[in-house]
Amino acid sequence: MGCLPHGQRSPFIRRSIEEPIDFGERLISLKQITVLLADDNQMMRDEFRRILELESDLEVVGEAKDGHEAVTFAKRLSPELVLMDIAMPLLNGLRATRQLLEAVPFTKVLIVSTYSDDAYLEEAAVSGAMGYLIKQLAGDTVCLAIREVHKGNTYFSSSIPSRFHWRGRDCVKA
Repeated sequence: MGCLPHGQRSPFIRRSIEEPIDFGERLISLKQITVLLADDNQMMRDEFRRILELESDLEVVGEAKDGHEAVTFAKRLSPELVLMDIAMPLLNGLRATRQLLEAVPFTKVLIVSTYSDDAYLEEAAVSGAMGYLIKQLAGDTVCLAIREVHKGNTYFSSSIPSRFHWRGRDCVKA
């Protein structure tokens, strides 16, 4: 039961440490970036989840519909990254980011918003977020942005003014 014919070996068993394991044509990532989606708009959460599920190195571990849920879920799930909307009920994304980073300091936050004015950018930087995506442009770049922020880089939508410096760091732009 489950045995291979004599002389054959499983492709998942290596003869030596140096021999790679053959998983077929698809590379399987052993390390996934865990992501919590926080947005009050169910359609936006569905769209981001659909995009992220296509990537083998990104895993959606939860969804929050307001800032309070985002903080609570982050404490419970310990995601590596939170994709955080600014405009949410009960607790906005900027305040939620501050609370979340106090409770789970190793988690990184990437803001997604329809707003692109300097006041929101400055608030996001002060709150501890590592990047800022404009929702209308985020679909094409959200995976790259998540990977960059996960590595410790900052990331911005291309429409963010180049004059804006995020906490003195060099920024990756879409």
